[in-house]
Amino acid sequence: MTTSMLLGCDSPLFEAFDAALVDLDGVTYRGPHAIASAPPALADARAHGMKIIYVTNNASREPETVAQHLSQLDIPTTADEVLTAAQAAAALLSDHVPPGATVLIVGGAGLHTAVRDAGYTVVASAADKPDAVVQGFAPEVGWKDLAQATYAVKAGAAYVASNLDLTLPTEHGMAPGNGSLVGVVTTATGVTPFSAGKPQPTMFHLAAQRLGARRPLAIGDRLDTDLQGARSAGYPGLMVLTGVNNARDALLAPPHQRPSFIGEDLACLAESHPTPVFDGSRWHVGDAQSWVADGQVDIAGGTPINRVRAACAAAWAAADAGQTIGVERLPDLGVAS
Repeated sequence: MTTSMLLGCDSPLFEAFDAALVDLDGVTYRGPHAIASAPPALADARAHGMKIIYVTNNASREPETVAQHLSQLDIPTTADEVLTAAQAAAALLSDHVPPGATVLIVGGAGLHTAVRDAGYTVVASAADKPDAVVQGFAPEVGWKDLAQATYAVKAGAAYVASNLDLTLPTEHGMAPGNGSLVGVVTTATGVTPFSAGKPQPTMFHLAAQRLGARRPLAIGDRLDTDLQGARSAGYPGLMVLTGVNNARDALLAPPHQRPSFIGEDLACLAESHPTPVFDGSRWHVGDAQSWVADGQVDIAGGTPINRVRAACAAAWAAADAGQTIGVERLPDLGVAS
């Protein structure tokens, strides 16, 4: 196999792409603190003409709240530069119910605001016979809320979810996400909701349209949402190794979740990215080279990030050619894995 889904870029990414669709947790911040490289990297990208919009599966917070949070982390942001899964869900509603339809909401303030702003009438319970149910994560969602959603969906209401993330990161570890709570209603009703958030393409297309972007780059840390979503939207995806998924995860990623570019953090927006080259037996990425023998990935030389890139190029090509990549003995990638 002599092709790779990993791309190269001769110029800095912030020059090659006119817009960045940036995830939040694990990319710009972790918990209450900004990732150290994020504020200067994003400021530098803006200074070079790259438009920035923050795209998040979090449906509980309003864009103004997210923008204030980022600004407090030294990442100046306006509400127009934030697109939430709540806003995407409100946009998706128009595919299933007419303007002004009644909607039962299971979720937080961000979801209520987005649905109202889109012109729908919010009702309080299934007894109001809503035309649709929209469900998004909020810590206060409980059994009574899920029961009301179940009653309404069973009665024929259209069912839309802001996202289907099974988990979400907290300071204590991974906790149940909206997808887990949606699973309760789906189990009770047999109805799977239409989903607006990542990895569906809706949010990415809305974000690019808002910016008028012609060459958008999606940036994230999670393979199953950010990077899979980038591929579903048809946009190149940049994986940064500051969040949920690590270099080992990238190496083993299935085709529909593979990033187009890999960087240690957002500072890589200011860098060119070497193109993977196959010489007939080994993959070369910059100063690193990698090959697969009997299912085992080996690497020689290179900076840590080029070792990751070369290993991914080799592993992906081998996997696509039908080889099984051994997970019991992966090489030292030079970064946390």
